[in-house]
Amino acid sequence: MSGVPAVVGEDGVARCPWASGDPVNRAYHDTEWGMRVSGEAAHLERLTLEAFQSGLSWLTILTKRPHFRRAFAGFDADAVAAYDEADVERLMADPGIVRNRRKVDAAIANARATVALRDDGGLESFIWSFRPDPLPAPRTTADLPTTSAESVALAMALKKRGFAHVGPTTMYALMEAIGLVDDHLEGCHRRGCAG
Repeated sequence: MSGVPAVVGEDGVARCPWASGDPVNRAYHDTEWGMRVSGEAAHLERLTLEAFQSGLSWLTILTKRPHFRRAFAGFDADAVAAYDEADVERLMADPGIVRNRRKVDAAIANARATVALRDDGGLESFIWSFRPDPLPAPRTTADLPTTSAESVALAMALKKRGFAHVGPTTMYALMEAIGLVDDHLEGCHRRGCAG
């Protein structure tokens, strides 16, 4: 099966194919995707949004991201960990986010697990401890994996720590998003920007 290589846009810049069309995707690709983030809230946000994205387009999540940030208190783990049933009902009635009860419950559980993980170095260092050795640049989309040994291990380790909705594919997407792996294609102007 052949894949698609980096695509040169109307601006003359080569990008990963998924970022060649919609301006929201393009801006995310050019300024965020594959770049390291810092701090607990930034990591909890990315983990939460990747879980909510499961089964949906990333563009849907990006469009709703400001609403997610408001609904989940800027991804302050202490604030979200304190959410109760009334907060769950409020979230389930909020059209600005993805209203999926399992994912909402997982977001709250993950905030609680994040607070508990502070005793062992915190979420950021925990996630980054699963960073794999760099691989050659993928030439086309056919070269892109959806999981790795490290994403499987990260998913299992997070589940043992009380995290939910953190399967290997979702964790691989997280690893791409925050720069643990650099899956910008060969020729993409962002290749080599990972954390």
